[in-house]
Amino acid sequence: MKKKIITSAFSNLYTDQRIEKVCGTLYENGYEVELIGNDWNGAEEMRRPYLFSRIHLASKSLKTAYFEFNWKLYHQLIKKADRNTILHANDVDALYPNYLIAKKLNIPLVFDSHEIFSEMPAIQGKMSQKLWRYVEKTVIPELTWMITASGSYGRWFEKKYGISPVVVQNAPRRLGFNIDIPQNNPKILLYQGAINPFRGIDKVILAMHHTENLLLKIAGDGPKKQEYEALVVSEKLQSKVEFLGKLKPEDLRKVTLTADCGMSIEENGGESYFYSLPNKVLDCIQARVPLILSNLPELQNIKNQFDVGELIKDHQPEHIAAAINKVLAKGRDHYQPELERASNMLCWENEEIKLLQVFQKASNAFGFKQ
Repeated sequence: MKKKIITSAFSNLYTDQRIEKVCGTLYENGYEVELIGNDWNGAEEMRRPYLFSRIHLASKSLKTAYFEFNWKLYHQLIKKADRNTILHANDVDALYPNYLIAKKLNIPLVFDSHEIFSEMPAIQGKMSQKLWRYVEKTVIPELTWMITASGSYGRWFEKKYGISPVVVQNAPRRLGFNIDIPQNNPKILLYQGAINPFRGIDKVILAMHHTENLLLKIAGDGPKKQEYEALVVSEKLQSKVEFLGKLKPEDLRKVTLTADCGMSIEENGGESYFYSLPNKVLDCIQARVPLILSNLPELQNIKNQFDVGELIKDHQPEHIAAAINKVLAKGRDHYQPELERASNMLCWENEEIKLLQVFQKASNAFGFKQ
């Protein structure tokens, strides 16, 4: 019988590229995939070759939305899961209902931790942090199959909970590179991703005072957007900083290809940030765009393996500008050989092999047949 996988996540699904790639790979390799998300923050129209649905959430606050989603997800899983099902939970905020149903039906559960959820900056010191730590402590040591998004995350979970996750980096699919590198005037520095605290965005805005003939483009949305827009105005940098808003993934890829320099200068906003390998790094590598990088473990590891950009000394605006100016002085052409080498290694085609091995082991252990 064809294996069924129910993938669930506290997500509106539309912009979650990791879940899209994972479900696509599983579907293309013969699994019957059903994806469950929610309509928190909207439910934009999307098409997928497999079944998907979004749980409607009536909650007005994120705190109550989590409880509502977990309650409704449990009841969805009760109806949809059977003895031929592998459950696939994405992040701790979808884990507990999957764990309960997996125990109830004695079926496999694969957990994908995109980050260290209990150590995210947004919940530091809050009651919700205690709740998510409780879920982690209760469920994760009981798991057999777990994947996570960086080697540093994997080592953290092993030390904390005694489980060794398989590392499946959130790399994009291999992008054949056959475009002419644009000769921008002014040059373009690109930030892409959520406009959240600890991303170094406010620091790079201030760094624009120390650059010439450069335009900073900020693609994304988030809780800090208005504050950073106001910072641009107060610093009189409107001619040097442009906010592009939230772009569709396919539109963002086109913008990335045009940049002279990307950036991933996350600050140490807690262990989830400290040990992360941000998507934007791997996206820029596939677009063959050099980066400025902060000195966090996974970013330093990339730089040690591949000369794809420059590390910033610290988050002082002058030092950020120095790294930007160094990249621009060398030019995008200079970094192409190393970016090409990195793009061949850090791509989804390599990562999905490890993903499929995990689901194959889960299938075999519960008597499923290919």
